[in-house]
Amino acid sequence: MSRDETSRDEDFETGLARALRRTAGEFPPPAPDLVRRSVGRGRRKRLFAAVRTTAAAAAVVAAGGGLLAVGPLGGHGDGTPERLRTGTQARVTGQPSSPKPAPPSGAEMIRTLTALLPPGGTVSAATGRDTQTGPGILWPMAQLTYTTARGSTALDVTLTRPTPGIPADQESQGGCLPVQVRPYDRCTTEKLPGGAVLTTVQSFTYPNRDTGQKRWYAVLTTADGAEVTVQEFAGGGEKEASGPADPLLSLAELSAIVRSPRWESALAALPTPPRAPDTGREGVPGDRMTRVLKSHLPRGGTVSDVNAGDGLVQLVHDDGHGRTMVEADAQYDMADALAGHMGCAGVAGDCRSETLGDGTRVKTVRGRSEKGGSAQVWQVDVLYPDGRRVVAREVNSYAEAGPVTRPRPALSLELLRGIALDKAFFTG
Repeated sequence: MSRDETSRDEDFETGLARALRRTAGEFPPPAPDLVRRSVGRGRRKRLFAAVRTTAAAAAVVAAGGGLLAVGPLGGHGDGTPERLRTGTQARVTGQPSSPKPAPPSGAEMIRTLTALLPPGGTVSAATGRDTQTGPGILWPMAQLTYTTARGSTALDVTLTRPTPGIPADQESQGGCLPVQVRPYDRCTTEKLPGGAVLTTVQSFTYPNRDTGQKRWYAVLTTADGAEVTVQEFAGGGEKEASGPADPLLSLAELSAIVRSPRWESALAALPTPPRAPDTGREGVPGDRMTRVLKSHLPRGGTVSDVNAGDGLVQLVHDDGHGRTMVEADAQYDMADALAGHMGCAGVAGDCRSETLGDGTRVKTVRGRSEKGGSAQVWQVDVLYPDGRRVVAREVNSYAEAGPVTRPRPALSLELLRGIALDKAFFTG
């Protein structure tokens, strides 16, 4: 399989995993709007995979003919990195009437990233992509391999500007992803003077594992939403190594790269994406989803790690005997999408399907996690005759890909069924 094919498969797989959906053979397919929301919540990995997916279409630029000697970090003689002025929108100095400069090219991205690397190493396999506009926008990026006597690490950097009409939490690469989605991430955020936010993450190439190749990244989100994102893979390119070694650049060095003012003019020159089209009906508000789900939880337990958005809420419930991830998902207009999928034919695990007196379909499944671990997943799927759908599910861990924290999920199937049949998700 080619690198581009692998990236496309990974992009799709990650989007579904971020929504914690089942395989098509085991559970009903998600609605198109759920996939959109899933991609939003899986925003960082989507961006990084997209960088590689579109690499074939990128302008490939040789960085100085192969190997480059790298100058001092930030270009200063004392190695002290500069800091991006993050309190206001990045702008190009000059007269207000000056025309907006051209967006950065792939070659410029390579040169800037190379200049910001620590001294004493060499750069190879450098490629870059120009900013490309059209029906959509391909953001400028650069990727390269940085090598020292201690080994190699692969890095890439991407600049982006937010799309009007899309909520920041669905598009921004900054911020920490929920523990239910990334159980092994070590993530921190820091608000900088002027309103910018710095996110740093220590993770793994395969986010559902706590072993294998390490992947670290840093994101600088300016006050107006523009972002500089740099990531690195220990030992070489993505999936090209599997050992436990740390990447060569520390989180502090990655942070210095994204905070460098060298990106300022490039960010200012980025085009503004066209406004996202109105998708029509709004989803069930996240605050309502959270309120209704919490109303069903047994008293005496604790709730943490609430992750809520339109139509979806996830949280971790601890009854004192181990943590359970509980999720509720509410959707409209799902009758056609679920036609033929509310029965138990071909479903692995313990499945029961029934039709209530008013025509409501109820499907209950108990099975193993699709993530390959030993976690149990219990789910009740309700489809009303008018196409409204509610899915309630739980896992005997704080994340489906996380370690098992108790012998079975905390909520009984009867209670889970009561959650899924609660029409207050749509009217509360």
